[in-house]
Amino acid sequence: MSIAGDGPASMDNGDRPASMAHGDKPGSMGPGDKPASAPEAGLDAAGAGPGAEAAFPDDAIEVARVVGAFGVKGDIKVKPLSRDPQALFSSKRWFLQAPSAGAGPGPKRPTAALSWPRLLRVVRARMHTDHVVASVHDLQDRDAAEALAGARLFVSRASFPTPEADEFYWVDLIGTSVINREGLRLGTVAGLLETGPVCLLRIEGNPQPDNGADAATGELLIPFVSAYVDRVDLPLRCIHVDWQPDY
Repeated sequence: MSIAGDGPASMDNGDRPASMAHGDKPGSMGPGDKPASAPEAGLDAAGAGPGAEAAFPDDAIEVARVVGAFGVKGDIKVKPLSRDPQALFSSKRWFLQAPSAGAGPGPKRPTAALSWPRLLRVVRARMHTDHVVASVHDLQDRDAAEALAGARLFVSRASFPTPEADEFYWVDLIGTSVINREGLRLGTVAGLLETGPVCLLRIEGNPQPDNGADAATGELLIPFVSAYVDRVDLPLRCIHVDWQPDY
């Protein structure tokens, strides 16, 4: 069993903790990756290049931020929101949104002044230390690349690599119900925390047994290892665990 943001990791047995390869990173919905909101003002208007009119995908997941230009030929440097940015390499279509206030690397430019393309059509991408460097159609020089600094970068969830059996993307677990062996609903998955070698599911909500009686309240942190996670049922949006609210 494994968990990841946009790159699967593994949780094979009770004494082997899950790692997080990408999605999308804690705090960004990714491990990680985070679902996109509607495109912000300034990115709806037609921008430079044919990518300006591309439809923003309904299943867009935030996977990186544009840091700035790389070199003098229009390449861009992006900071992934995961340690293993497989989603970036699996898609040649990267979508942009304006930076959120106070979030992400790079300068924060006035949204109204932006004339960015909504879609970047990637020619090639590669790792460069802890960043990804990409060549993009329609970015011909350093100035054009630098103008994208601070942009939030999204890809379609449908373009993520297909996970192996018993592998799960972090973004797919958000909002799933968590139920223990006694039928007590512990809450819903609100996020994922990395604490060294162990990944923790962050559970929020009021634990309730199936009969609706109130139980203890508060946030729970459950290690995502098979010693505590019995099974994950994505079609039913449910995770079954061996856990108690007072642990």
